[in-house]
Amino acid sequence: MATMTPPVSTAITASLLPVYKRAPMEFVSGEGVELIDAEGKRYLDFTSGIAVNALGYGDPGLQHALHQAADGLLHVSNLFRTAPGEQLADKLVQLSFADRVFFSNSGAEANEGAFKIARRWARGIGGPAKHEIIAFRGAFHGRLFGTLAATDRPNYRMPFRPLAGGISIMERALEDLDLALNAETVAAVILEPIQGEGGVRVLEKTFVQRVRELTKARQIALIFDEIQCGLGRTGTVFAYEGLGVSPDIMTLAKPLAGGLPMGAILVTEQVASAMQPGDHGTTFGGGPFVAAVANHVVDRVTDPAMLAHVRARGAQLRAGLEAIGERTGRVRAVRGLGLMMGIDVTEPAAEVISRARDLGLLLVSAGEHTIRFLPPLVISEADVARGLSLLEQALSA
Repeated sequence: MATMTPPVSTAITASLLPVYKRAPMEFVSGEGVELIDAEGKRYLDFTSGIAVNALGYGDPGLQHALHQAADGLLHVSNLFRTAPGEQLADKLVQLSFADRVFFSNSGAEANEGAFKIARRWARGIGGPAKHEIIAFRGAFHGRLFGTLAATDRPNYRMPFRPLAGGISIMERALEDLDLALNAETVAAVILEPIQGEGGVRVLEKTFVQRVRELTKARQIALIFDEIQCGLGRTGTVFAYEGLGVSPDIMTLAKPLAGGLPMGAILVTEQVASAMQPGDHGTTFGGGPFVAAVANHVVDRVTDPAMLAHVRARGAQLRAGLEAIGERTGRVRAVRGLGLMMGIDVTEPAAEVISRARDLGLLLVSAGEHTIRFLPPLVISEADVARGLSLLEQALSA
């Protein structure tokens, strides 16, 4: 029997829960660093699925890994051992500060799990009073009840109150740290080395080092959320490498499995030792299919040649953005590291993003007046230049 090709839809369905304001075009395929819509129009993608598609589209190595993984087991649950997840955990331990790994299905789940692990450990050394979790102004850690409580977005939080208790947000101020980080009550501090949704703000090295100093002295777990900035995005394997400190717990997701849903919690042995069988779990996390693909992605994005490429293209992108700002007068600031950059613009970011989309360039915002640049890590010098040219046209329109 002949296989029927489903018709290309022409209208946005009313069946989906309307929690996203989707762009009007429908994407049907991709090639390299471009997405192609149902009308055949190509778009240079400077979003990479919000930092997920690190290897772009149609990558032969990733496709081969997917096909190989599909020939094996898809799922058996965590009641049984399979090799891909164990291999991936070993790989992440070797690449990082960590001794143990737990796999989840998303970044928000990874952060929720990190909160549980931190509280379990803190309770063991300080009793029930040592349970508070502190995040920082500008933070985005997810939209579940615990992670939403740690996310600095009042309009996201208000409709869902009461949120999880014992979680608060403080200013990013050195002078406030000593008082806020109470050894008797605080279990953990969570921060993003680069606040992605919060405006692509790189936290100051001296600030993070002081947080590490105090958390270590007061037996408070330090959690780094590298869901967006980790795994090669900044030109190093992990963003924390440039800070001169390491955390007790780190969360990963986005590019980890090449577009398949996967997150990870990396933990030191000291903190991980508090967890016992039954303390946490997941049905799908670390399954053989997803983990097999993630092994390939991790090998690729942590290769020294890839990291050098990211640093070079990141320097090109930064220099180009700064030059555009000087020429147009419409860029107030340029921030970021590697291929995670942001600019503050003089008009609503949504208007620039809309004009860029019409020109064939995909961008994403990080605040009302901030545009974020998250191209695939494999982007070429020529495509960075092309994207900068299209951006300048959009800004100047």
